[in-house]
Amino acid sequence: MRRPTRRPPRPDLPVGSGERLLAWAHTTDGGAVGGTRDAFYLPERLPWEQVEAADWDVDTTTLTVTEVGRWGEVRPRHRLELDDPDRLLQLVRERVTASVVLVRHVPVDGRRGLRVVARRAPGRLDGPDDLAWVYEFDAGVDPDDPAVRLAAAEALAAARAEVGLG
Repeated sequence: MRRPTRRPPRPDLPVGSGERLLAWAHTTDGGAVGGTRDAFYLPERLPWEQVEAADWDVDTTTLTVTEVGRWGEVRPRHRLELDDPDRLLQLVRERVTASVVLVRHVPVDGRRGLRVVARRAPGRLDGPDDLAWVYEFDAGVDPDDPAVRLAAAEALAAARAEVGLG
């Protein structure tokens, strides 16, 4: 018979006004991380719409969180070795997914191209004008190439029209 797993003790993470810690995990070095409806706490606050990706390595019990960044700059990356992260991993998956409103891939050179991504704070449902727009370029695609810039501008215009901003 399998024993029910105990929820780890709630950490002392200061969260923003009006926010409530929904899930958390302790790090193997004695720290803690957690998430609310609006943000991930590392312990500094990172809004969900600023999380580009979160990857879980079950073998090393490591959660790697990569932030949305700017082209040509190193994207901030957080590597967290976690104890008993099940609820936190579920929250991270759900909140990051909820922040992505639209993703469109545009081929520029064969299959390589760029993606236009619209993100929004998961709790905001105000409308299309509260979206943050980001380009993500495939490896080997030069964002300074005039053909790539034109394709990006056209893709952004089409994506904006698709969400009612055209």
